[in-house]
Amino acid sequence: MGSGVDWTLGLYDESRRMPEQSANADLANKVIAVIAKTQRIPVESISLDSTFEQLKIDSLDGINIVFALENEFGINIPDDGVQTMRSIGQTVEGVEKLLELKRQETSATSAPEDRPA
Repeated sequence: MGSGVDWTLGLYDESRRMPEQSANADLANKVIAVIAKTQRIPVESISLDSTFEQLKIDSLDGINIVFALENEFGINIPDDGVQTMRSIGQTVEGVEKLLELKRQETSATSAPEDRPA
């Protein structure tokens, strides 16, 4: 079930550009909103630096969050990714990488059809 996504990478990547930072902020806000809704906690109480421990999110809560994120973003979070998620920042980073992988797979499968013969 592993997708090869490394959930342990930090949030800050020097190769990122300004437009992507805005997209990253939008993604972070969406992830935070999903977590807030799932946990029934105020969005304002969650930041990228928040840990699951600080938010009193246990392993069962984590499973519910994973299902909610998978449904919201149309992704499949691998078991190894679930086991390493410890903070909101790691969660956002993992979702971002899975979405990028999904985009790459989609463009790879649709690219030949888009080209004129």
